[in-house]
Amino acid sequence: MSKKDLNYIAKVEKAIAEKYGPEAVQNPKSLWTKEKEEQYLEQLKELQKKSDKLQEKVEKIEFNGFLISKKLLNKGGNRTCSTCNTYSFDSKDDVYMNKFDCCFQCYIKYIEDREERWLAGWRPKDDK
Repeated sequence: MSKKDLNYIAKVEKAIAEKYGPEAVQNPKSLWTKEKEEQYLEQLKELQKKSDKLQEKVEKIEFNGFLISKKLLNKGGNRTCSTCNTYSFDSKDDVYMNKFDCCFQCYIKYIEDREERWLAGWRPKDDK
């Protein structure tokens, strides 16, 4: 091992301090406080939470033999009408899917003005 030339190190530090200012050669630990440490740890936690959310969005899961984004599987509920078994892409069906578990057409046909009967458990298949 070679010995460190302390005079050379001092000259280099002095030249750096003259060119870039005394902060350039100052030990970063000398300015560190407990409050800065707490802020730094809090920022690390927030960064990790954001990273976890991003990772969850891009994570792929095997579903029926295909790789599908986990975000897509968790995004929506069942969009199939329980009465007529049709899949709905229409946004106006959202309200009826959430409240009555049926599409807009089935709402008009079976539920409108008869909501109490529907909520009590009656379904069109029961009437036949």
